[in-house]
Amino acid sequence: MTIEVDKIIDPIPASDGAGVKLKRSIGVEPNYFDPFLMLDEFGSENSEDYIAGFPPHPHRGIETVTYMLAGDFEHEDSTGGKGRMTAGDVQWMKTGSGIIHSEMPAMKEGKLHGFQLWINMPAKLKMSKPEYIYIDADKMNVHEDDDKRVKVIAGKFEKAEGPVKKHNVEPVYFDVELDKNKDFKFSLPATHNTFIYLIKGEIKIGEKKHEKVKDSTLILLSKGKDLKVRAQTDAKFLVISGKPINEEIARGGPFVMNTKAEILQAVQDYHNGTFVK
Repeated sequence: MTIEVDKIIDPIPASDGAGVKLKRSIGVEPNYFDPFLMLDEFGSENSEDYIAGFPPHPHRGIETVTYMLAGDFEHEDSTGGKGRMTAGDVQWMKTGSGIIHSEMPAMKEGKLHGFQLWINMPAKLKMSKPEYIYIDADKMNVHEDDDKRVKVIAGKFEKAEGPVKKHNVEPVYFDVELDKNKDFKFSLPATHNTFIYLIKGEIKIGEKKHEKVKDSTLILLSKGKDLKVRAQTDAKFLVISGKPINEEIARGGPFVMNTKAEILQAVQDYHNGTFVK
């Protein structure tokens, strides 16, 4: 069954952290695209838009996936982890029972560009021990041919496989660069929810006619197996897919749990100083 366009969404301008300007597409409308809770694109040539960064803040019950396309970020957290993310790097953080972390720009000027995706965790994993997967740009597997270049963060494309394995939502996360008038074809599990985030260029998805999509647009796709994307111009986009968790969710800022009581507990733990195990 061919995958078609279900909904085209223009991100809304938002601000997070200490005032970092970004474009938010999941987390507004739709509020949730199971298992994905939020998608932000941050990026600017103007340092005033990002210099304040994301000072220390807590998370519980979610995974955050940060993917840098340009610029440098310093990361530090309550587990003692610290590191510097540079262009092409990925930090996949499973916050589990709780983590306090900060992400601050390691640059005073120049272009910063990247994405942060929030993935829900099922109830049975929400209070698990926090863990990280760091993926350096030079260690990422890439498929290249005459038509396209596919960086594989999660899942497998041709022979290139991502380092995120044995994950409960069986994620697919590709960064695709596709030449004009060429096709990107991929088979997905029919169970998965899938979206494309068009970074730049213009693309046509599936067989049916749909509105024109250009630059910084979220495209939610129908469930199906066969994905076909044709580049109307040279294009760059993310393909992200995951198996729905199908559980009730309760949200409270940086915490996502299953019940309101669990959110109140997270807030209480944070204020009591018992948040980090």
